[in-house]
Amino acid sequence: MFGKKVSVETNISAFELGLLRAMRRLQQDAEVHAKRLARYGGLTPVQLMILRILQGEGKMTASALSRFVSLTPATLSGLLDRLEERGLLQRQRDDLDRRRQWLLISDNGRQLLEQAPPLLPPEFCARFSALPEWERHGLTAALLRAAELCGEME
Repeated sequence: MFGKKVSVETNISAFELGLLRAMRRLQQDAEVHAKRLARYGGLTPVQLMILRILQGEGKMTASALSRFVSLTPATLSGLLDRLEERGLLQRQRDDLDRRRQWLLISDNGRQLLEQAPPLLPPEFCARFSALPEWERHGLTAALLRAAELCGEME
């Protein structure tokens, strides 16, 4: 193999099938779990994630939340409208800057989260928790990096 040039295309092709299979498997499992979540209170995984984030953060602006969950402001706006219509979140004007609007989880949203299923499938959570901490960090870092590679080019 010494002296033989390997093109970038050949390099990627060697991994392409395995990467695509892994990504497809993750997508399929996410879709199955999303259907389970929909049966519980009609929430999508993204809606549940938004509520969990607001529960943890206390309050956020829509623009900060948009960046945090990797959604366009337009997409997030529709999701927030539906959550607000269901009484699961509230919008509150900033006392000092009336142009700023805060998003807060409502009491109904908190109650719903107390009984809500986990964001990730329970089987995955159990297997992931059984891994050594270094491996959990490594997998998380690898998935975050893969997501960056899939994202839009700036």
